[in-house]
Amino acid sequence: MTRAAAFFDLDKTVIAKSSTLAFGRPFFQGGLINRRAVLKAAYAQFVFSLQGADAQQMERLRAQITALATGWDVATVHEIVGETLHDIVDPLVYAEAADLIEEHKAAGREIVIVSSSGAEVVEPIGELLGADRVVATRMVTVDGRYTGEIEFYAYGDNKAEAVRRVAAEGGYDLADCYAYSDSITDLPMLAEVGHPTAVNPDRALRKAAVERGWPVREFVRPVSMRSRFSVPPAPVMTGAAVGVGAAVVGLAWYAARHRALRAVAGPVPGRWRRRGA
Repeated sequence: MTRAAAFFDLDKTVIAKSSTLAFGRPFFQGGLINRRAVLKAAYAQFVFSLQGADAQQMERLRAQITALATGWDVATVHEIVGETLHDIVDPLVYAEAADLIEEHKAAGREIVIVSSSGAEVVEPIGELLGADRVVATRMVTVDGRYTGEIEFYAYGDNKAEAVRRVAAEGGYDLADCYAYSDSITDLPMLAEVGHPTAVNPDRALRKAAVERGWPVREFVRPVSMRSRFSVPPAPVMTGAAVGVGAAVVGLAWYAARHRALRAVAGPVPGRWRRRGA
């Protein structure tokens, strides 16, 4: 039997909210970012939601965000994410995506999450989903702190390259593989597999999918992730592009793609407080 996999983008494809932006508040409360940084991220989101983002704008925003993360303590980031993943985020998984994941597993296909968000966020969500592998953005660390350099940015053509590497490692025949995404930036990844599907596509991806005769699906029924994936799965295997990353990198990607401005409107009461407060 030929080995195959189903590659899933995460935000707005599998879950009905940003996997990364929800950590703006915990990062603020944990002392990693200040209120001005939160508001700047919100403003950037608003601007990009109106006019989109070209490659130059994305590169500039990515540089700003990685500069913000320079010097962050890796252990602190992991601790904040671990403390808040369930209580604050508890991402809502689309029921349709959950059904697809179960169908692919039943057919013997491995589940691979491929997300531009940071590995700190994507890996624990991947575990909740029962994914076999995770590909995510990762940053360089030295002595337990982020240097501000990106080791791997899971975006655009890099996603397609990662899919090819994971397929080679896993022995997948890409012609028998599936891929799902909502964004035109994932067109290279979708084009790598024999069975691509546009899910909740943006305007550009919808147009491209129609031109290529690809299926277009709308996922509209979010349910609690814990209600659908209640049994803790085995640890996620790391794929070719998995490693240490910064969740904040996903803020840049998310700002250029999504429009949930209110998600970073301000802090909310919680366990984490700014250092020195």
